[in-house]
Amino acid sequence: MSNESSNNNGKIIIGILVVALVGSWIYFSTSKTEIVNNYTTQLNTADSTKNAIQAEFIAASAKVDSLTAQNGQLQGDLLEKSQNLQKLKSDIGALLTKKNATDKELEEAKSLIATLNSKVAELFTDLSKAQEENKQLNAKNQDLTNQNTNLSSNLNTTTKEKERLQDIGSTLHASNFSIQALRIKDDGTEKATKSAKRANTIRVAFQIDKNRITPSGPQDLYICITAPDGKAFGEGGTITTREDGNKAFSNKVAVQYEQNAVLPVSYDVKNANKFMEGEYKIEVYNNGFKIGEGKTSLKKGGLF
Repeated sequence: MSNESSNNNGKIIIGILVVALVGSWIYFSTSKTEIVNNYTTQLNTADSTKNAIQAEFIAASAKVDSLTAQNGQLQGDLLEKSQNLQKLKSDIGALLTKKNATDKELEEAKSLIATLNSKVAELFTDLSKAQEENKQLNAKNQDLTNQNTNLSSNLNTTTKEKERLQDIGSTLHASNFSIQALRIKDDGTEKATKSAKRANTIRVAFQIDKNRITPSGPQDLYICITAPDGKAFGEGGTITTREDGNKAFSNKVAVQYEQNAVLPVSYDVKNANKFMEGEYKIEVYNNGFKIGEGKTSLKKGGLF
């Protein structure tokens, strides 16, 4: 009986040990699975957090690059802010490229991304303000340019008008015309006549009036004579006048003018053949302007 009882007790102990061993194995296996699962979950969570931060960083970087690319001519304070954005972006990138970035480093990166976004918004506001100021400045500059253009145009107009008035003012003026038909003999004696048949000379006399603008010196006077038939008398040449276009003249008379003094001028128009009866018109030009005119008429017959 004693031996049989001992055998039974031994079997019970062995059974208990087997159960305990199996239970320990089951517990160990279960615990190991839970640890692995927990670690995997943590890794997935960490990767998901890092990916989200990485996505935020990419979006913020795109804003920085777009903003600076569109404003490549930044200067002064705006340029400094743009350079600070690039440095901040580089610092964040360095944190996120770490293979085993800690939670603390990821939080720091996330905080820096928020700062980066804030500074991007600030720079955008500053750029908008600067662009508006530049727009207003350009408008003012354009207005000043237009004003300068108008002033230059007015100055040119004034200068041209002054030159025109100076040109007109310096042109001589003729007055006191005396036009007389003469018969001059070979011995030099002369006699006034109204007869076209007897006259062989027309004497044109006038005076050049005082002029305070015209400087002393030589002046050319062009004598234009129109015969009764409407044709130019004489073949001196052609001048271009300011108001009457091209005009034939009978002779060019050079005179020595003295500023602000009266100058008498006399000019004889000779004709080897007899003069035509009718009215003769004499016009005098200087500097392209007609400065005076006179007329005389010759009759058909009579002794004088």
